[in-house]
Formats: sequence, structure tokens, C-alpha cells
Amino acid sequence: MSMISNALSGSIAAQAALGAASQNIANLQTPGYTRQGVLLTSLSSGAGVRSAGNGVEVGALMRFSDAYKSQQMWRAASDQGFRSQAQPYLTQLERVMGDEKSSISNGIDGFFTALNAAAVDPTSTPLRQQIITSADAMAQHFNSIDNVMRNQTLSLHQQRAAMMPQANTALQNIASLNQRISTSNAAGTNVSALIDARDQLVDGLAAQMGVEVSSQPDGSLSISLKSGQPLVIGNMSATLESSENAVGDQSISLKFANSTFKIDNVAIGGQIGGLGEFEQNTLRPLQQSLRDLGKSLTDKINKQLNLGQTMAGASGPDLFEYNDGVMSINKNLTTANLALASAGGAAGDSKNLQSLIDIKNQPVTVAWLGQVLMSDADTQLVGKLGIASQQNQALLKTADTVRGQAVNDWNATSAVNKDEEAMNLVEFQNMYQANMKVISVANTLFDATLAMMG
Repeated sequence: MSMISNALSGSIAAQAALGAASQNIANLQTPGYTRQGVLLTSLSSGAGVRSAGNGVEVGALMRFSDAYKSQQMWRAASDQGFRSQAQPYLTQLERVMGDEKSSISNGIDGFFTALNAAAVDPTSTPLRQQIITSADAMAQHFNSIDNVMRNQTLSLHQQRAAMMPQANTALQNIASLNQRISTSNAAGTNVSALIDARDQLVDGLAAQMGVEVSSQPDGSLSISLKSGQPLVIGNMSATLESSENAVGDQSISLKFANSTFKIDNVAIGGQIGGLGEFEQNTLRPLQQSLRDLGKSLTDKINKQLNLGQTMAGASGPDLFEYNDGVMSINKNLTTANLALASAGGAAGDSKNLQSLIDIKNQPVTVAWLGQVLMSDADTQLVGKLGIASQQNQALLKTADTVRGQAVNDWNATSAVNKDEEAMNLVEFQNMYQANMKVISVANTLFDATLAMMG
């Protein structure tokens, strides 16, 4: 009887729908899970005008996903990753360079204050000793901040290098899942769980670098960098490597099949690109600027002292030494060797001392600023660093907002809604029970027909 056939198809369809609802509810808290549902299709009637139809069938097991929303979420992850990596480094530099006690300005001011104090009595041994002591303190200010920057460079190189094996593992797993999804699609197997796992990997990869993702007819994903280099094609994946040259510069290369590409440290995007952008556009210029300032200060003071005369009447020796970013004082210098007097000057002459004091207001050229006064250089560098940090914080806040909106948009389509699934349970339970009632009625009619014929 068609009634029994129709009702049986309806009960089977209801069971399939209940199975999908139960799977959704079971994965209510599973990260990255995409909800599923059934597409019910009415079966048309066969020959004969008295046939209402042949019931229902599950036309497809649907996966509620939107490729556009997934792409938006991945792009937002790249932007967020790009801005998030630099901020801890910027904050540390702001704190160290802006601190009143540890700043370069504090060291410079202390040194020139000691020079001014010595003008009261240029022959005073304690005042001369104070100049040497404050010179050593100024050198330690320069060295301390330079050491912070050296450590930051080392840290971000290690951080970037550590991301390479993580990215390579993700690429290999995505390629493997591509193969499994293509094979399962061909066999007609439900691949929703495999796609979820792959999308999670893509989302994590997108946080590390900017990627372009395209879907292929066989269900696989092709992934490349925004600059075009391939990362995953079918079941083939690329390998990323980082290396350092003799001067400590770190570079990234990508190997795919038999080709090797050199990757720009900034253009790669994501967290890796964020580290490159900070190193290239902030850390290096700032470090070079402080070294320019230290070297210029060293050269100007030493040159002026060389023009002066010691208490013994000899030409003045250097006060400072500067080598590879490290400032130090001449260990052989004594208070008597400080050439505070002008050449040929009498005891107590302070003309060369005044020339030393005037150095503070002389211009100096530094990498990040151009030409500025010696006394203003550090203040302007700290100010420019603060602006860079504030801009990054603003862009990071925007990136966080965009990422949050993208995730919410994805959730609106793909995430499990417990209230909606509860309604589905009730509706499809009612559908199942109604179809079983139809079968019961059909059996009653069938029994009555047999009784009449008996």
C-alpha cells in the first residue's frame, strides 16, 4: 500500500533529521563545528491519476556554511595577527625609554649637569670626578637601552623561527585533509567533520600569514600567499624556512615542489608579517638612531677634549669609546687628564669646558628623525615611538572589532543554536510519530480489507 510506503519514507526522513539535530546538540561547545541539517525532497507520483505521490526522501545532508563569511573571518585573522605581535615590543620600549631614571635624556642631562657644575672650579678634583662618574652613567643608559633592543631583535627572530614548523605542520595537515575530502566526496561519504577540521587549520594559518583561499570542484582548497606563492595545491604542501646571514638579518624562504621563493618579511602578512614590520620600520630605525646619537656624542666630546689642555699642559685624551653600539669611558682617564682648559690656558681656565657644555645644543643627524638638536634627540625619538605605539593600538583595536564581527557573522550561519535545535527535535519527533500513526492506520485498513474478503 502507498500509505505504508509513504509513511515509512517519512519516518526514515524524520530519523535522519533527528540524527542531524542530535549531532548538532552534541557539538554545541565544539570549536569550529558547522551545524548540519537534512534537505527533504518530495517524491513525485508514478503513473496513474489516483497517486498522490511516493513519499519523501533525504535529498542531501546539508552543511550550513557560507564561503564568503569564512573568507572574511580568515582575512580578519590575518589583520589581527599582523597588529597583535608588535604591541608587546612597543609597550616595552615605551616603558624603558620613557622612564625618567633609565632614559637616554636622563643620562645626557646628568652628564652636562656635571660639566656645568665643574665650571665653578675647573681644577676641583671632586667636580672632575663627578664628570667621569656621570659620563660612565650616561654610557650605561645608552648600553642598557641598546641591550633591550638587541634582546628584542633576538626574541622576535626566535618567535618568527618558531612559527615556521607550526605553519608547515598546518600546511601538511591541510593537504592531507584535501586528499581525504576528495576521496570521501567521490564515495558519497559525509565530509562535514573533515571540512571543519580543515577550516580550523586554515583559520590558524591565516593568523600567522595573509592567505588567499579558493575552493576546487573536488572539494579541496588551494591556498597561496597574497603575493601569489603557492602554499597548498591538492595534496601538495609548501615548506617555510627561516635563516640568518652573517650580520644577523633573518630571511624567509618557501619551497614548493622543485621551486624556491624568497618571501618578504613584511608582505607575508599575519603574525609573521607583523614581526617583520615592527623590526624593519620601528626597531631598526630606532636602534640606529640611538647609535647615531651615541656615536655623535662620543665623537664631538672626544674631539673637543683633544683640542683642550690637561692640568699637566698636555693635549686631552678621549673620554669615551664607542664600538658596535656599546659606549664606554676611557679606563685610563684620570681627573687630571680631563682637558677642561683651552690649549695654552692658565690654571683654572674653563674655555674648553664651556665648549664641551655647548655641545648639548649642537645639531646631530639620526636615522629616524634627520637633523635635530642633541638635547632634543631622545625626547623626539620617544615621542615618535609613542605615536607608532598609539597608531598600532588603534589599528589593533579596529582589527579586533572586525575579527569579532566576522566571527559573529560566521556563527549566525554556521554555529549551533540550542533553541533552534530544541525546536527541530520537537518538530521531527512529531513528524516521526505522525508517520508511525499513518502506518498504524494503514495496518488497520489492511486488516479490515482482509476481514471483508474473508
